[in-house]
Amino acid sequence: MKRIVVAALAALASLSAAADEGMWTFDNPPREAIASKYGVRLDAAWLDRVQRATVRLESGCTGSFVSADGLVLTNHHCAEECIAQNSTPESDLIGNGFYAGTRDRELRCQEEAVSVLVGTEDVTAKVAAATAGLSPEAAGTARRAELARLEQACEEASKKARGGPFKCERVSLYQGGQYWIYQYKRYEDVRLVFAPERDIAAFGGDPDNFQFPRWCLDFSVLRAYENGKPAKTPERLRFDWDGAEPGDAVFVSGHPGNTDRLLTVAQLETQRTAFMPFWLLRFSELRGRLLQYSKSGEEPRRTTESYLNLVENSIKVRRKQFDALLDPALFAAKSEQESALRAAVAADPALAGSASAWDDIARAQAVWRDMLVPYTFIEGGAGFNSTLFSYARSIVRAAEERTKDNAVRLPEYTDGRLPAILQSLQAASPIYPDFETIRLSFALERMREWLGPDDPIVRQVFGNESPDALASKLVRESALADPAARVALYEGGQTAVDASQDPMIRLAVAVDPAARALHKRYQEQVEGPVNRGQEAISKARFAVYGNRIYPDATFTLRLSYGAVAGWKEKGEDVRPWTELSRAYERATGEPPFRIPPRWLEAKDRLDLATRANFTTNNDIVGGNSGSPMLGADGRIVGLAFDGNIHSISGSYWFDERMNRSIGVHPAFIRAALEQVYGAKALLAEIDAR
Repeated sequence: MKRIVVAALAALASLSAAADEGMWTFDNPPREAIASKYGVRLDAAWLDRVQRATVRLESGCTGSFVSADGLVLTNHHCAEECIAQNSTPESDLIGNGFYAGTRDRELRCQEEAVSVLVGTEDVTAKVAAATAGLSPEAAGTARRAELARLEQACEEASKKARGGPFKCERVSLYQGGQYWIYQYKRYEDVRLVFAPERDIAAFGGDPDNFQFPRWCLDFSVLRAYENGKPAKTPERLRFDWDGAEPGDAVFVSGHPGNTDRLLTVAQLETQRTAFMPFWLLRFSELRGRLLQYSKSGEEPRRTTESYLNLVENSIKVRRKQFDALLDPALFAAKSEQESALRAAVAADPALAGSASAWDDIARAQAVWRDMLVPYTFIEGGAGFNSTLFSYARSIVRAAEERTKDNAVRLPEYTDGRLPAILQSLQAASPIYPDFETIRLSFALERMREWLGPDDPIVRQVFGNESPDALASKLVRESALADPAARVALYEGGQTAVDASQDPMIRLAVAVDPAARALHKRYQEQVEGPVNRGQEAISKARFAVYGNRIYPDATFTLRLSYGAVAGWKEKGEDVRPWTELSRAYERATGEPPFRIPPRWLEAKDRLDLATRANFTTNNDIVGGNSGSPMLGADGRIVGLAFDGNIHSISGSYWFDERMNRSIGVHPAFIRAALEQVYGAKALLAEIDAR
């Protein structure tokens, strides 16, 4: 047993050492490791300034304040929904780009919001006290109630705070090993200031996606407003227009969306054998349907483009994640790490309570695989893929949840989350009936196929209708495309919902009991046992590692460190930057290798040796899009927008040899604003002291 424990601890120590390049919370950056590797010491002032200048976007991306008047730098693809919503058949801002020029011409992003992390509180001890001595089922209920209470108490206290009120969110780290309350300053009035043409923002399109070399001007500029005026944001980041050189330290501050590096082997097996194949099949079929529709005319192409880009990008990510799950080396490494930790737990009487955690999680995975399909289509909404249905479900659930005590509501309907729901319902976002019908018809078809025509929900939803006829009727007879109608139903509460004859509302009401039953079963038989098991495993990890590990990404603020670096691809060195000249050389005149006309006109006055994109070995994932890439002095040396194909496996592990982040070089941004778009006023605001 002693030899087993020694071997286990050696394996765990090697794992800890390999995790130097993680996504670290700002309260626990690996300062000594950074100083040792790159000679940079991050002090509290550096971290605080970067934290308050980094923003989270409602669209699922990151941005940063780059002026004292609320300018936000982010990616073009992060602002694409806003750009599309402000486009019309007569004014295609996706195709032609946009520059406001003056503040009165800046365009409202109806569904966007900017959140800045201004404070955190570790409430792990309070949650533990609330669940002490309870049965596993009662502990889960008590935990949710206590977190809701803490969230609400934070919001109430913030109303009296300087700079408040703030939005407060519960955050679970280390899979339940820690619980926090995060405070955010939230700006719900966000406007579009600048966006280049998509042809240059996404030059190379899908063929180049996740590849390198690349030549993408994937940036846009938004502005946060407060009380109708540009927000005052003195904590902003400045540019180093020269960028960084190979070997220079680079820090990425952002909100990585999700990683699964702490999953058990049983959970990874569920991902590999059940979730991924099911997901890929559904979305590949959806892409085919959307492609067919988008080629039927110019308006279908325009209205489908943004959503289709999202679907295609997601498929590419899932495919590479699936490849990673099929990699024997990954599973061998995960199995070795898990065996090592289990051996350490078995050898330490103080950790005996964690010994059964892995088996408990494995049993929960069997339940999850059994209910994955109905849960996905009914509670997950895959059977009702429609913006109008999403509105309807929000209205129906908000009406019921608001009648309950805040502590026992579904988490997304607590008082702290309701303002975001209301903002979405109020947004005057365009609804394209033909596009809605295509999506909904496909969703209904697949639900009937996977659940079977005799399934009670399928019979209830369809009656005697075909998917096409039912989808067309639901979309064209619903009034939920009108924000005023949505808000009236929301504000009218349960009485208004009960009285409504809107077909989307009636559909949401009809399927909600079955959806809630699936949610309850998932919560009790899957989520509850998994959370308890993960919490026990987390305690064991802390006992072995201390705080030398980083938590999985949770779309909360993180810092990663690395350097400008290339890599070897099939034995050949990949240079870590590209130059503008090669974009012109690769241009064909047709998408996705088309150079916009204003860039063709500007070619002779541009320095074609200007660096366009570059790579670093920073550890980032989805959600980091739009993150500022910072030098040791805290100035912006790049704008993260993608990773190479190898980086997609970062959902499960990080390979420093191959995983690379891709950024837009500052010199490319400056050349665009100055030499191509004539946006000198915007550049002056960014450069202002």
